[in-house]
Amino acid sequence: MSRTTNKKEGRKSLVNRREFIAAAAGAIAAPLILPACVLGREGHVAPSNRIAVAQIGTGRNGRGHTRRLGRDPMVEFLAVCDVDQTRRQNAKGSVDSYRGERRSSCKAYNDYRDVLARDDIDAVVIATPDHWHTPISIHAAEAGKDIYCEKPVSLTINEGRQLVQAVERHGRVFQNGSQYRTRPGIRRPCDFIRKGGLGKIKSVFTIWHSMKGQLSSQRFKPYAACINPEVMGRHYTPLDFALPGEPVPEGLDWDLWVGPALWRPYNSLCHVNPMPGVVPWSFCEGFGVAASTGYHSHSTDVLHYALGYEESGPVEIIHPNSNEFPTLTCRYANGELLHLVEGWNKVKELYGGVPEDAKLDGNFGGVVVGERGWLTTMSNAPITGGPTALMEEYNRPEHDVDMGGISHHANWFDCIKTREKPYSHEEIGHRAASLGHLTIIAYKLGRSLKWDPVREVFPEDEQANRLLRRAKRAPWHL
Repeated sequence: MSRTTNKKEGRKSLVNRREFIAAAAGAIAAPLILPACVLGREGHVAPSNRIAVAQIGTGRNGRGHTRRLGRDPMVEFLAVCDVDQTRRQNAKGSVDSYRGERRSSCKAYNDYRDVLARDDIDAVVIATPDHWHTPISIHAAEAGKDIYCEKPVSLTINEGRQLVQAVERHGRVFQNGSQYRTRPGIRRPCDFIRKGGLGKIKSVFTIWHSMKGQLSSQRFKPYAACINPEVMGRHYTPLDFALPGEPVPEGLDWDLWVGPALWRPYNSLCHVNPMPGVVPWSFCEGFGVAASTGYHSHSTDVLHYALGYEESGPVEIIHPNSNEFPTLTCRYANGELLHLVEGWNKVKELYGGVPEDAKLDGNFGGVVVGERGWLTTMSNAPITGGPTALMEEYNRPEHDVDMGGISHHANWFDCIKTREKPYSHEEIGHRAASLGHLTIIAYKLGRSLKWDPVREVFPEDEQANRLLRRAKRAPWHL
């Protein structure tokens, strides 16, 4: 397979750091009796029909991907990659335990560029911290790999657009890791709303927390003097603290961990074994996007699908300083409003959006209010809505959703074979991340903003437009 190159020599050197010398292979005589796994019989998948996959990033989220990929008969799991020696060796051990007679050997790598240089790998799963999502995805596309990337797919709107362009330019299949839309229990209310079940939509609500809960947690207490959680916890955006430098743990390539982010010394709040949570680094502006990392990108993907805005966005972000609404609100071209609230109780207390006895619970979705009633789209909790007549209609068998047992990964695998667009392709992933970025920019500037979702600019607002991109540390420029 010829490796895709880029006109820019700098980017070419990143992806093609290792040049392999092709070796002539001698002829091997075929055995008289081939095992069933080679022939694809007895429930086995023949090697020629499997997808050769590598995983880049093997932390807490990554372990779930390792289990999923390792147990799938459609997958030939060839490589794991992590800048933490402990994590990558644990991941390799997990893959080896799944391997059996139908698996090829799995190799562990420190540098993702070595993975992308392998011509025998078809696709990569990226489960790194956020600041690596876009660069690795772009380099993977340039190397001819299909991509499954955890959410959010970018740290800035400009990054996300570059990712979309690279995926499309190189003809790759990209799946954003926002799996809730693939779940029938979430897809059902979204489809009901999308098809007009609530009538004209009035208001939509989803969660966006301040930094208080994270910065006040136990693991931040030793650093309270430099973090000042009482003050900084009031912020709704990721922050950058002058955390003290600590000795880099043995086996951790901290320079490569930091990668394209602006340099800062190692601190265990960002990376430590065992991991204290799913995305412990998300508080830091250089590495994550706080609420958008934790849950908002999932919620946006679900709600934009329900509203039909999955490949677009709002036209205005209205800051509470304007006194038009009590919380930050996004207005769409058709007049629909998406309100960000810190808790589901605020839907009743601040907006009176649902009846007092309405049961609101769960995450990774929201509450949609229309002229015919209201309905939740959240996971980890029962779907609720009202009035009673509307829920009776919603529960009719004709609104059942059958995904055919297709999971988010399986949908990606199917599209790798057919070359069709997955459920949450690159443009959808970009737009889901973009709403979080727009929210953060409005909070940073402390004012309302007009937004052009087609051109992806703030019209006649250079101060805001400067926040659409950020500098990267050499040599990791895009």
